[in-house]
Amino acid sequence: MTKKYFVYFFSLGLTYAIGCVLPVKAQDKTERITIDSAVLYALAHNRQAAIAKLDEKIATANYRQTDAVFLPEVSVSYSAFTTNDPLSSFGFKLEQQVITANDFNPALLNHPDRTSNYNASLTVKQPLINPDMWYARKGAKLQADRYGYTAQRTRQYLVFQVQQACMQLQLAYDVTKVLEQGRHTALDAYRFANDRYQQGLLQKSDVLNARVQVNNMESDLAKAKSGISNASDNLAILLGRPSGVVYQITDSLIISLPDSANSLVPQQRADLAAMQKAIDASGMMIRSGKMGYLPKLNAFGNYQYNDSRIAGFGANSYFAGIQLSWDIFNGNRTHRQIEAQTLEKDKLIAQFAQQKEQAQLELNKALRDLSDANIALILQRSAVDQSADALRIMQNRYSQGLVNTTDVLAAQTQLAQRGLALAQAKFSAQIAVAYINLLTTTANPQ
Repeated sequence: MTKKYFVYFFSLGLTYAIGCVLPVKAQDKTERITIDSAVLYALAHNRQAAIAKLDEKIATANYRQTDAVFLPEVSVSYSAFTTNDPLSSFGFKLEQQVITANDFNPALLNHPDRTSNYNASLTVKQPLINPDMWYARKGAKLQADRYGYTAQRTRQYLVFQVQQACMQLQLAYDVTKVLEQGRHTALDAYRFANDRYQQGLLQKSDVLNARVQVNNMESDLAKAKSGISNASDNLAILLGRPSGVVYQITDSLIISLPDSANSLVPQQRADLAAMQKAIDASGMMIRSGKMGYLPKLNAFGNYQYNDSRIAGFGANSYFAGIQLSWDIFNGNRTHRQIEAQTLEKDKLIAQFAQQKEQAQLELNKALRDLSDANIALILQRSAVDQSADALRIMQNRYSQGLVNTTDVLAAQTQLAQRGLALAQAKFSAQIAVAYINLLTTTANPQ
């Protein structure tokens, strides 16, 4: 088995290309952490989760704005006017209730002196019957529910990402452990070959081959240690913490499938529920548009004081009423708006169907991946045991001079390859289980 084949399996063992990493700054901080604590910390500090929560709060705030459909509007104003306009001057005096017979003098009516008016006003508007706004309010509530489900799905996916990052970190440690064992074995082989060479029992080429094997193992080990730093930085991003800390996972990475797991994607998965809420909200907006064709009924009232003095409240008056309004024709705007909203809803329905199909495809693949990983796990465990026995036999025969150095080095390479493949199989199985859990997790009711 060539070195190229060994490097291929080494690269396969890591889930990212640690063979291509650039030199990184040495990290001197180490922190031990459990998976559960990492998940809880990420849920509390991850930026993406925080953004999703803010989106949910924004949607809820937008929904609460629609309380205006039922609640009154109350406003208070204070205005100051001055004029010599005949009509306004006479009107101000009427509002101030100071009209006298002399004010009907044509000369004064046509050429009034400057007249001032100070008006304090309280205005109340009370919505009564507005069907279009009722359905718009329902649509806003459905949008708030949609973002609630979206925030749920974001948190669920974050849990999976943290679990995956912890598994990648543990895989990097497992790869490092395998390579350290391989390096130790290669050093033993090198020392043995060098001793035999000093005794004149081996050729120098055997010693050089053994030295090359040690160098290769040390090079791969250095890359594997860089992989630990890279995996730690990836985990730090998910935790919302600065990089530069090397993490160690202290608990087991075993994640089991729920008893209720099956081969079908649940309809109440958070992201699917969010899409359904978006469709329902779109339907409500269409109904709101159609209700715009109906008349609206609202009440209003006003109470005011008028006086010629800046702080005076000499004359008071009120008026109140009910207004029935009906937009008979608004340039076909409502019709075209409903048409566009209907097309948007059709688009959402098509996207929803595509999303469900894609989710089912992902679940089917994850189930097959889990089956393949479990088979690989059994085979690789057996292969590691067999490779270890083969190396032990080769080392015994080598010490007796029955095989050459190349045979021993090949057996060492095979054991390292099988060890890396076993670590990869463990990683693949656990990732498949975690992903199946993500794909089959249902949403909490809103």
